[in-house]
Amino acid sequence: MKTIKIRYFAMLREETGKDWEDLKTNASNLVELFDELKGLYHFSLPREALRAAVNNSFCDWQEQLVDGSEVVLVPPVAGG
Repeated sequence: MKTIKIRYFAMLREETGKDWEDLKTNASNLVELFDELKGLYHFSLPREALRAAVNNSFCDWQEQLVDGSEVVLVPPVAGG
């Protein structure tokens, strides 16, 4: 089990009610982490609509997670 820090923005922040959290997880990559979070929070957006970053670098969804990783989930942003 590892602890991952997750930051939420925009719609995801509204759906979780959190700016961030430390989550204990067995997820080995971002796909598994997203699936776990979707089960917890019932996200309205599919994974394909989001971008993810691990430790300040955007990456693909197969990125491996280690204890202490910091994950940022970024939904699409509407401009005006």
